[in-house]
Amino acid sequence: MPTDLPTERAVRKPGTLELDPAAEGVALDETPRLIASNKVEGTAVYDSEGRHLGTVYNFMVDKVSGQVAYAVLAFGGFLGLGENHHALPWRALRYSTELGGYVVDIDPGSLAGAPTHGPGEDSFADPNYKKRLDEYYGSRLASI
Repeated sequence: MPTDLPTERAVRKPGTLELDPAAEGVALDETPRLIASNKVEGTAVYDSEGRHLGTVYNFMVDKVSGQVAYAVLAFGGFLGLGENHHALPWRALRYSTELGGYVVDIDPGSLAGAPTHGPGEDSFADPNYKKRLDEYYGSRLASI
């Protein structure tokens, strides 16, 4: 992992009370390398061409390893109505400081055909859901 990150765009206006004055304008819930989960949720997701696809709804953490396993992306809909959720292996996302969001190198057509679930559905409760995700994305993410 690199230790130096490029300069990121400001998340909040400098000088607000939401910034830690001892940390050169770093927000209280993030550092140059780490970010709180509540700040990841809602972050924009783009395709490799920079087109907005959706947002991070939440992410799933492996209880044993402590590693983020999947990002659940919210696509479509308006104000949560008609929205679909796609779980995508976390390793498929990379953060873009230029866009201020995550980029996925999977074409929108492949995402549209991925296993999906609606708001309020707990697909991960199905023991076969993870297997279906791994089978679907396996060859599509082989080079990542």
